Amino acid sequence: MAEIKKVVVPVDFSSTMDKIVDYATSVADKLGAHVIFFHVVNDFQGYDMLLVHPSFAEMSKELKEKSEQRMAGLVEDYKHLKAGVSGKVTVGDAAEEIVNFAEKEKADMIIIGTHGVKGLEKILMGSTAEKVVKKAPCPVLTFNPFK
Repeated sequence: MAEIKKVVVPVDFSSTMDKIVDYATSVADKLGAHVIFFHVVNDFQGYDMLLVHPSFAEMSKELKEKSEQRMAGLVEDYKHLKAGVSGKVTVGDAAEEIVNFAEKEKADMIIIGTHGVKGLEKILMGSTAEKVVKKAPCPVLTFNPFK
């Protein structure tokens, strides 16, 4: 079995994030792996005709700044991990950016939460976790925070 030394943990700052982060950091800490929290701010590509906002670029910039502040707090909360922790925020399509980041960082594993979407919502929106599982350059562990 390959050694797992670097784990990417996508975070979305939702209400279920704490369960996902606690689980992922527990697994990574037992493996002696460095944790990289990763957040993607939606770039709103394709929505410019549907949403009214004076500047999508400005909105993304503001969201990224707020996310970076939250990320700094998250990294601070988990700085006690044996192999260390870091965080990164970017703008783009969540699944695509997670896969690209894991590849760039040469991650040994991705631990990602699921949102349990079903039916029409899944058909319309898709599942970020499902897309990551299909395209990831490394093993992906999914965690359902609703169970």
